[in-house]
Amino acid sequence: MRLIFGRMSATAILLIVGVVVAACSFEVGEDEGSGLESSVAAMLEGSAGAWNDGDLEAFMAIYADAPTTSFMTFDGPVYGRESIKTGYAAAFAPGGPRDSLRFEDLTVRQLPPLIGLATARYVLHRGGQVTSTGWFTIVLRRVGGGWLVIHDHSSESPLPATDQPEEAPE
Repeated sequence: MRLIFGRMSATAILLIVGVVVAACSFEVGEDEGSGLESSVAAMLEGSAGAWNDGDLEAFMAIYADAPTTSFMTFDGPVYGRESIKTGYAAAFAPGGPRDSLRFEDLTVRQLPPLIGLATARYVLHRGGQVTSTGWFTIVLRRVGGGWLVIHDHSSESPLPATDQPEEAPE
């Protein structure tokens, strides 16, 4: 009898574990009330506006102020918001040319319970011509009532021949 009870206990435990695992979702859809997609879209719109206004502080506001916040470069990861900011500083130099920024093709997924993953295309343009474009992925973490970038990986794409910026005359 003990052997049968032991088997039933193991079976019952496996059944309970199976039900619990099945009930857990490893990806949470936007329709579950998180508002992540609209939050990220608004965050990126504000970030592009700050870029276009030349406001480095406001542009950097979407990044978590933590030593583990990372940005992937050709030379490897850069850690910490201040180090990431230093990498962007040249683009915000007073009087220097700065292309306008917009984002396209945003896709957002929420990973429970406090993480978001977003991919999109960035487009830099000047005078009606695209000067740089590429895809990026950002990992976000819910902090308080909002979302902050904890990792950014951007990859520049080659421009089609028709979008190549014109060289300035010498």
